[in-house]
Order: sequence, then C-alpha cells, then structure tokens
Amino acid sequence: MEKRRKWMLLSLCIPAFLLIFIFMIVPLGNAVKVSFFKWNGYSQKMRWVGLENYGSIFTDKVFLRSTANTFIYGFGSTLLQNIAGLSAALFVNRQFKGRNLVRLILYMPIMISGVIMGAIQYYIFNYDNGVLNNLLNLFGIGNIYWMESGIGSVLIITLINSWQAMGFCMLIYLAGLQNIPKMYEEAALLDGTSRRQIFFKIDLPLLMPAITTAVITNLIGGFKLYDIIVTLTNGGPNRKSLSLSYYISLLYFNDEKAGYSAAVGIALFIIIFIVAVPINQYLRSREVEY
Repeated sequence: MEKRRKWMLLSLCIPAFLLIFIFMIVPLGNAVKVSFFKWNGYSQKMRWVGLENYGSIFTDKVFLRSTANTFIYGFGSTLLQNIAGLSAALFVNRQFKGRNLVRLILYMPIMISGVIMGAIQYYIFNYDNGVLNNLLNLFGIGNIYWMESGIGSVLIITLINSWQAMGFCMLIYLAGLQNIPKMYEEAALLDGTSRRQIFFKIDLPLLMPAITTAVITNLIGGFKLYDIIVTLTNGGPNRKSLSLSYYISLLYFNDEKAGYSAAVGIALFIIIFIVAVPINQYLRSREVEY
C-alpha cells in the first residue's frame, strides 16, 4: 500500500517534470549547442567556431561592464529590498488602525510590471519636463541630467527595482514573523529583555528560513534584471547601464550574434549558479528549528 502511494505521488509530479524539461532543460541544451557556432539567428548556415565565443567574452568591454552592472543590480537590490522589506514587516506586524491599508500600499508596486514601472520612472527622471526637475525648478534649481553617467543610471535603476520589489520581501518577512510563537517573546519580556535584544536574539534567528527565501529570490531576480532597464534607459548612455540579460537580447536581435549571445547566456547561468548556491547553503546552515 505504501509503495502504491509513493508511485501515485510521483505520478502527480510528472506534469511538472515535463514542463521543466520542455521549457528549461531543452532550451538550455540548445543554448549550449548554439554557443559553439557563429550564427546570425535566422540563417540556415551555422559555422562551427568551438570555444571562440567563450574566448571573446574575456576581451569584450561591454560584457565586463554589463557583468559589473549585474552584480550591482543583484547585490545592491537584494541588500536594499531586504532591509526595507524587513523594516516594513516589523512595522505592519504591529496592531494599529489602518494596518491592512498600509500593507496594501507597500505591496502595490510589485503588482506593476517592470516595463510599466520603467516607463513611469522615465517621466520622473527625464531631463525635459521630468517630475523631479519640475519640482527643482520651483525652488530656482536648474534641470539635472539624472541619466548622464552610466553609474548614475545603474544606481537609479537599482533604487527603483529595490523599491518595487520591497513589498514582496515584506510579505515573506511578515509571514515569518507571524509564524514565530508568541511564548518566546513573552518569556523574554518577563525576564526583563529589551525589544532590541528580543529582535536580535529571538526574532532574527527564527527568521532565517524567511531570510534565505527572500535573499535568494531577490538575488536571482536582480541578476536577471531586464524590463526596467529597457524602458528607463534602454541600456544607455552608450550601453553603460546594461545588465547581462539585456545585453544577451541586444546581441541576438540587434547585433545578430546568436552564437555569442548564447555564450553570454551560459556565462550568466554559471555566474548565478556560482553566486547563489554557496549563499543559499550558508543561509540554510544558519537556520534553527523551533
């Protein structure tokens, strides 16, 4: 009976395994294959070049700059999202009038697609008639070209992405906080423990599963950032705010370098794997049971 039950449960996983195989394993395998060819993406002719595409990565200045940007998007967004998300969760976890409305307002940005969010922010940071510059003009301050430099554009994109995804982190941490038994806090208060000590000695260690989920999800999302960049800066100025995801798209569709685009895609996959797996293992090792 037990064996039959195991087979039944396994059979329920078959559709999920098929979807993973069709939409993840097969495309990944095809990308690895294409990365060994020089191909424009639509021609019937594909010329074998071996590891040439991978060798070109190390001398490609745009790739190196995009990689640096990707690390800023990934780690910068993860840090800001988790700090803001945890702070917001601690705030809305308290009892006060209008708490549910505050939760809704903080969560709303994540409900907007990245493309729309980028378009909205474009009209805020735009040099001519942008909302920020119009506000500065009221105080006699001239227009500021917010997107003049690559690093300025990267930092603005990181801030916008962090603000948009903060609500998702808040939700994860709020669930974690509400899952912590109240008896631990009550016992600590009876012993004269301060709120600060309760947070660092009780709440934070017991929140490690939530922290692991939030950090890894945000980190991978930041490394794959694409949509906000498209509508806010279009990779400019001079491709200095590109992420690797957007660079892959430009290589394939604009530059017609499908083989090299596939090689960059594989490089991004390896980077995410190398970064995310050790961090995930470390955070899981810090988790405690209660």
